[in-house]
Amino acid sequence: MGHNFLLVKKSIQMLLLYFSIANLLDLAYADPPYGLCSNKSSYTDNSPFQNNLETLMASLSSNASVSKNFNTSTGIDPDSVYAQYMCLNYVTNESCRTCVAAASQDIRQLCPGDKEAVVWGELCQLRFSNQRFLGHLDVSGNIPQYNPKNISNPEHLSLVVNKTLSSLIKKAAFDSSANMYATRDEPFTDSDSFFSLVQCSTDLSPNDCYTCLEVAVKNVTTCCYFSRGARVLSRSCYLRYELYDFYDGATESSKSPVTGKGNEREIWIITISTVASTLLVVAILVSFFCHLPMKFRMRKCKKENTSEDGKFRVFDHPNHNDFQHQDFQRDGLNDRESAIMDLASINAATDNFSETNLLGQGGFGPVYKGILSDGKEVAVKRLSALSEQGKNEFTNEVLLIMKLQHKNLVKLLGFCVDGEEKLLVYEFMPNNSLDMVLFDPRKGAQLSWRSRIHIINGIAKGTLYLHEDSRLRIIHRDLKASNILLDNNMNPKISDFGMARIMEANEGEANTVRIVGTYGYMAPEYAMEGLYSTKSDVFSFGVILLEIITGRKNSGFPQIETCS
Repeated sequence: MGHNFLLVKKSIQMLLLYFSIANLLDLAYADPPYGLCSNKSSYTDNSPFQNNLETLMASLSSNASVSKNFNTSTGIDPDSVYAQYMCLNYVTNESCRTCVAAASQDIRQLCPGDKEAVVWGELCQLRFSNQRFLGHLDVSGNIPQYNPKNISNPEHLSLVVNKTLSSLIKKAAFDSSANMYATRDEPFTDSDSFFSLVQCSTDLSPNDCYTCLEVAVKNVTTCCYFSRGARVLSRSCYLRYELYDFYDGATESSKSPVTGKGNEREIWIITISTVASTLLVVAILVSFFCHLPMKFRMRKCKKENTSEDGKFRVFDHPNHNDFQHQDFQRDGLNDRESAIMDLASINAATDNFSETNLLGQGGFGPVYKGILSDGKEVAVKRLSALSEQGKNEFTNEVLLIMKLQHKNLVKLLGFCVDGEEKLLVYEFMPNNSLDMVLFDPRKGAQLSWRSRIHIINGIAKGTLYLHEDSRLRIIHRDLKASNILLDNNMNPKISDFGMARIMEANEGEANTVRIVGTYGYMAPEYAMEGLYSTKSDVFSFGVILLEIITGRKNSGFPQIETCS
């Protein structure tokens, strides 16, 4: 027992040292504009499309003087241009005009030559396309961002966020008098109030507006547990909450009713904190030996999306070189081992990736339910065309999973590479992921101890296969509850091998400068030094084990007042 307390003491010392160093570092911030470019098709200088685009962009700011929402089009196919802007409803007409005018310049500078793009300013968003998008919901490429200041009582804030936003998005979507816009402020603590705002593009139907905002709520509740505020930038809607009145341009430092116009370009942090894994180590050790209270966050860490100066690149969409089937053959995976599927059959299976078939949002793109021509249900992971890292994850996942066969690993049925489309087709898991069952109050209560032990054993067997029994020695590097899928019989299946790495048989550990994974599940030596081995997955398995036993997320353990 004495050795265990020495470990606790050492971990706490490391934590204090880490915080001391972290306080000396500059936080990475980014200001608007934020842009997304499609890279699907391009136009040339002085082409009819460019002329139509220039004409349309020049006219938008004048309309913004009188309308907060506006959509228009010009030209005839194939040179038609469709455009739309949406200003936040609380801004003045002049502020709207200024924002739209700046956005019309920014979007062409950020996405030169692209026929489809979207840009977000601080007070507005603007998009254009050569395809008719008006009236169509689009939640792909949502950008969640969080306020850099943390909250001391995240559990209370989480309850308020979920309760308030659930009510607010219904009002915006289904109350005709709200015109797809709603705000609310209510007491939070003695010194703070909770302010929230939701808004949809007015060309959406009420149901589509609700769906868009519902996805946005999921985005912020996933990314921003410890933050005092958050927002989601989406093509079809906007969501934000803060603990100060931001409606009229206030900044958090004011802490008082706004008497004038504040800073409209409040700085937002968009890098991911690297402290959480250390907190996790302390939490597990102390929970076992002393039951001291400890909260820790679960944040996605993607250091490979940072630039050389350490600042997160919100706008970074290099031209991708298409990779074809021969890339897989060159890596030892030929057509006899794989199932190459055509895009047309996948489009038909998913009803052209209908929003009604959307199962969720993965780390590198959305996942859709589909039904193949033979009636087989499948899950289709659609890689976002905007992510270079996602392209590498796609290639990695196909090469690995096609060579692995085990009852506790999700089965890859096929894949498709067609231009910008890169798709993975998996067997469909009707009971969703472990986190959806385990952390749901109703479903979790129905999960018996026999089922929990069965799930634990299955995850352990799948992990053992990856480490010892497969043709390749695989380190998953992202084991977590949301990557454990459950079939009809509640059999667990490990999924998402995009971050996995192959280890040599005699290799004890490896090092990487590209640290990827989910904080809260990452071993401390991996999170802080980039060292990974089979022990990294075992650490993640231990966290999942605690979650299954306690029925609680690793980011939300309740406080325990005394040691026993």
